[in-house]
Amino acid sequence: MNRQNRLRLAFPALSENEAFARVAVCAFLAPLDPTVEEIGDMKTAVSEAVTNCVVHAYKQQKGMVYIQVGLLKNGRVQIKIRDTGCGIEDVKKAMEPMYSGSDSPERAGLGFSLMETFMDKVRVRSAVGKGTTVTLEKKLSGKAG
Repeated sequence: MNRQNRLRLAFPALSENEAFARVAVCAFLAPLDPTVEEIGDMKTAVSEAVTNCVVHAYKQQKGMVYIQVGLLKNGRVQIKIRDTGCGIEDVKKAMEPMYSGSDSPERAGLGFSLMETFMDKVRVRSAVGKGTTVTLEKKLSGKAG
């Protein structure tokens, strides 16, 4: 049986945990010898996905963020970031650049666009009242590539 290494994290949806999430994911992937650019790309994408959970999923209520990182074939990495919050009513609209589900003028609505820029593949699955899962994939050029 060929086992692939996996990481699973669960933590409260608090803004101070966003930095922990991105560092933990990249530390787990360090043995794959990603480039500095790849590390930066993944940190940005993970930060955006976790921030979406904190800001949008729970709307100032308590909740958890779940992350699972898996190593796929040929040096590909898959990162799933999930919440059990309010869900997204219209995923296609939410993924449009400059769209923000927040009333705050501080939110630019670029989270999904940034994820798509820095990762090879981004998938979003959501159900209203049940939560959202963002799946990020990237091929690394290091040892596993």
